[in-house]
Amino acid sequence: MLGPMQRAERNAAATVSAAVAVFSLLVAIVAVIVANRADAGGSATAAGSEIDISLTEFAITPKSITAPPGPLKLRITNNGSIEHNLEVKGVKATPNIKAGGSYTLDLGTIPAGSFELLCNIAGHGAAGMTGSLTVAAGATAGAGGATGSGAGGNGLNDGMNGMTNDQMDAKMEDVAKKFLQYNGLAEPKLTSQGLGNQPLDPKILADGTKRFDLTAKIVDWEVEPGKFVKAWTYNGQVPGPVMRANVGDKLKIVLKNDLPQSTSLHLHGIRVPNALDGVDPYTQPATKPGESFTYEFTALEPAVGMYHSHHNAQIQIPNGLAGALLIGPKGGDWSSYTEKYLQIMKDVNGTLLDTNGKIEQEVVMTLNDAGNIGLSLNGKSFPLTQGYVAKVGESMLVHYYNEGLMWHPMHMHQPHGLVVARDGKLLDQPYFSDTITIGPGERFSVLYTMQDPGVWAWHCHILTHAETSEGMRYMVTAVVVKDR
Repeated sequence: MLGPMQRAERNAAATVSAAVAVFSLLVAIVAVIVANRADAGGSATAAGSEIDISLTEFAITPKSITAPPGPLKLRITNNGSIEHNLEVKGVKATPNIKAGGSYTLDLGTIPAGSFELLCNIAGHGAAGMTGSLTVAAGATAGAGGATGSGAGGNGLNDGMNGMTNDQMDAKMEDVAKKFLQYNGLAEPKLTSQGLGNQPLDPKILADGTKRFDLTAKIVDWEVEPGKFVKAWTYNGQVPGPVMRANVGDKLKIVLKNDLPQSTSLHLHGIRVPNALDGVDPYTQPATKPGESFTYEFTALEPAVGMYHSHHNAQIQIPNGLAGALLIGPKGGDWSSYTEKYLQIMKDVNGTLLDTNGKIEQEVVMTLNDAGNIGLSLNGKSFPLTQGYVAKVGESMLVHYYNEGLMWHPMHMHQPHGLVVARDGKLLDQPYFSDTITIGPGERFSVLYTMQDPGVWAWHCHILTHAETSEGMRYMVTAVVVKDR
């Protein structure tokens, strides 16, 4: 048996051992907490090998992140108002993430090195959605340090991307010249593949019905010089072909689906029976791959209408499934329907004189900012955009179509435009504007009369949709005005 002294010594030893164990446990807990903390600035949170990233217009936050080599996941949330994605250049990319959505990008076991981060939707990277990932031994998972200053070392972003002033000037001059070459206005002439908005002539059936055949299919589409994307098209075009009819015409539009998924055709801004509204499953079954569906109706009203998918539309439309359907007045066409506004132009402002009371050109201009096509005019990014040629005194009727996800303020240099219709409805009081803002799904019809010769730029006035450090890009074209 143990005596009183021995029992006391044993109890004391047990107490000391317990205290040491508790202390060791606390040290271990603190070590785990410290190891898993995000950066002190709180701009990113990390748990082991996971880092939180936020996407907005137009930023990746945090812009610079670090991590140790090994398994790494990026938890990405789109806190913006339009679709974005995130690519770790050369490693892996997310799909497009809807506004408010999240996606975890599992990079697997990542080695030491430096990697570029960007949103690869056309125009978003140039607008500021870029960043960096540095993987290095001993690094803490989370936000990295501040990035360096721009060229000149003044701590400001001067947008020169490390170029000298002469280098930047040369790049800007080169891309501007290429636009003229692609449009056959300068030598040597350059060629590109694919042209949208081509007129689609109907087949006239025995009873006078005008039949239009559309095939939805995926093709390789050149959106920028040498850059091809998988475009979702009608008849191989972005935008789809322009269809025309007049009030009173019987129309039959036959849609054949050669896509890898179902689709439907919504006639946006066109008065049709509910059963032909093109919204599955309410008004029709989805048109499955390999199937066809016929939309047959009588044109009841003049319209500057769209046709586009209404099935998985947030993917199918930005990727190219959209086109124009113009319905003019009974016995005439849309141009004759608006020629009375030329007289209003003369009455309102004597400097905007049209030479012959005619509309020489009618232009459909479709705006996009998302999907495979990205920031574009009629499915093309500058310098591949279509240019226009007119003479002093001639008038051009432009139908702006916004099939994108953002508002776009369109600005033609020099002549003010007379806004004559909105969503196909003629305005009682047309008004002049040099910048017309078009929202998603809207159409504006605007008359321009050319006044002075020269090359006049025409672009979206959100500057990151039209300019980069290497010159004009994306939503830019021009009108070349010649003397009479």
